[in-house]
Amino acid sequence: MPGPQHIVVIIHAAAYGSERCLSGLRVANTLAARDDVASLRVFLMSDATVAALPHQRDGAGQGLQTLVQELVQAGASVLLCRTCALARGLAELPLIEGVAIGTLPELGDWIAAADKVITF
Repeated sequence: MPGPQHIVVIIHAAAYGSERCLSGLRVANTLAARDDVASLRVFLMSDATVAALPHQRDGAGQGLQTLVQELVQAGASVLLCRTCALARGLAELPLIEGVAIGTLPELGDWIAAADKVITF
């Protein structure tokens, strides 16, 4: 049986207009609940960075904040891309507790150490 997995989930799809961001967060939460996942890291990029802001909902009205909070509570590391946040005017806004701003070099480190990388 393989050992515990180190998984990175990269979400770059907008929270609005499709369900890809919501699906990425749901899959990440499912992985966070597994005993065979040693570490789960979620990196929000591009238009998915808004998911790190409180009170966001996807196009179908689903609350994204709860999904992000569940990830943090499960011990997942959740970062949003600094460059993407700056480009969208989000860098100075309050984020969901436990979410931090990260960089592409940090994402590169995560990817290099990961057993699996999943993108949405």
